[in-house]
Amino acid sequence: MIAVIDYGAGNLQSVVKALNFIGCPNFITDKKEELLKADGAILPGVGSFGDAMDCMERSGAAEAVLEFVKTGKPLLGICLGLQLLFDASEESPGAKGLGLLKGSITKIPNADDTLKIPHMGWNSLDIRKHDALFKGIEGEPYVYFVHSYYLKADDESIVSSRTTYGTLIDASVSCGNIYAMQFHPEKSGKVGLQILRNFAETAGGN
Repeated sequence: MIAVIDYGAGNLQSVVKALNFIGCPNFITDKKEELLKADGAILPGVGSFGDAMDCMERSGAAEAVLEFVKTGKPLLGICLGLQLLFDASEESPGAKGLGLLKGSITKIPNADDTLKIPHMGWNSLDIRKHDALFKGIEGEPYVYFVHSYYLKADDESIVSSRTTYGTLIDASVSCGNIYAMQFHPEKSGKVGLQILRNFAETAGGN
């Protein structure tokens, strides 16, 4: 059973709809005790880094996520949910992230004003390591992005895929039981659904 974490600032329904489509049992929760009983958890996110972290702190979700990670069960961060796993973001100076991973979150450069920001649309992935979530996915698959800020991980070994949009973007990471992706698997067609199936398998398939 996969828990979709509700902290008041996430796009929950598109994730739930995708999980239902692939037949993965799931539930939405804002309660730590329910989250800790789940086999795996998804941290979605839309909006700004600072507002999301405020919501997570007020709701108790920040503490709950940190405790969940300690159980060793898999956690998947999606879009802003990826960025929240890091210490901070240029988007919200002074706001403190979860600090589970190390890297910089900065605005996509657009010095000559030729890019559309936010980056919204399909881009191909350069898969650097076929971790559990990329099982069965070959070549340079296209996935769907919506973001203005991007990750540069401190430790390249955790980067599972990259894309390019004005700069080199670390599009997904995996470290132990933590997985995260800047793109939206729930909006990425067959490739995204396969990623979600793979995540469900890491959580025991139920």
